[in-house]
Amino acid sequence: MSAFETSHKIADAIEEARTTSARPWISFEFFPPKTEHGIVSLKKCIQHLMEYDPLFLDVTWGAGGSTSALTLDLVKMTKELFGANPNMHLTCTNMDVEHIHTALDKCKEAGICNILALRGDPPVGQERWTAADVSLSCAADLVKYIREHYGDFFSIAVAGYPEGHPNAMTELPAEDVANLTDSELTRYCKDTKTEVVTEASGDVPAQTIERPIIHVCRDDAFTKEMEYLKSKIDLGARFIVTQMFFDVEVYGTFVAACRQYGINVPVVPGIMCISNYGGFKRMIKFCKTRVQQEIMDKMEELKDNADAIKEYGIQLGVKMCQRLQELGAPGFHFYTLNTSHVTISILEGLGYHRVKEVHLNENAVEVAHA
Repeated sequence: MSAFETSHKIADAIEEARTTSARPWISFEFFPPKTEHGIVSLKKCIQHLMEYDPLFLDVTWGAGGSTSALTLDLVKMTKELFGANPNMHLTCTNMDVEHIHTALDKCKEAGICNILALRGDPPVGQERWTAADVSLSCAADLVKYIREHYGDFFSIAVAGYPEGHPNAMTELPAEDVANLTDSELTRYCKDTKTEVVTEASGDVPAQTIERPIIHVCRDDAFTKEMEYLKSKIDLGARFIVTQMFFDVEVYGTFVAACRQYGINVPVVPGIMCISNYGGFKRMIKFCKTRVQQEIMDKMEELKDNADAIKEYGIQLGVKMCQRLQELGAPGFHFYTLNTSHVTISILEGLGYHRVKEVHLNENAVEVAHA
């Protein structure tokens, strides 16, 4: 795809795939690397994954716009160097309107017409997000802004949270699980919280305990979450990409809830590829993700065996995708973590195979159909 050609709107491509493909399409997500070596590695990763003919590739936007220039460069690279259909994340947290408008202008100039509109996380080192402009305090405001200033040039996607947004969750003592409603029981996750028993004194360190807790998006909060998601669609978003999950049945319940609230756009499952124990534990804690006990037990059993963790991640990914297809998922959106091995192994396990060869040179990519 040339630098001047406008990319294909993903929402249109999804609709086309619905009528032309017998199985879910695939897409991949990457984040901006912090080093030059990381960028070189990312190019190789994209090279390998492009051989599976993804519907689109997307690149995340650093908190507070911290990677905005690199994100834009990488999105243009996926289009111009690899011929991919690019999708750029854009957040409004800690960013002024001028910065957002400039980013959108540059996308339009580069022929990039796909945006995933997000509120975004606080910058590193900050616990709270802030709105630099009161008119852009959430993802719905960003969707509205894009539509008002750019009409229908952009195909806009938004995030969906099958278990509820982490900020909408309530922390409760673990024993309170007995008081949850049937629907809340399908969304809650287990966690622990460090509590100080005795304060540090002199050379004696503080004594702490790990107290079991749960996080849950209560029914009233989940209703507000769904109403808010509906507002993002009504303002102009054309499809939804979900937060990661490991309990696949949560996806089916979430899609049913979407339809109940009159949200009839495609709901694309976001699939986190497990490649190591530490990353898995960090992500589920940060996102307050529900994980079935059998998965937790297996991860604990294998945590000191890196190869076994990868193999289990592949097996789990295949099993999840098979069930997602049964539940009617239109596609599989893989959070690759900038690596290709686990994702490709999952694809191969599902019966997806390379459809072309992509050869990466210094300044160009050569494509030969398999």
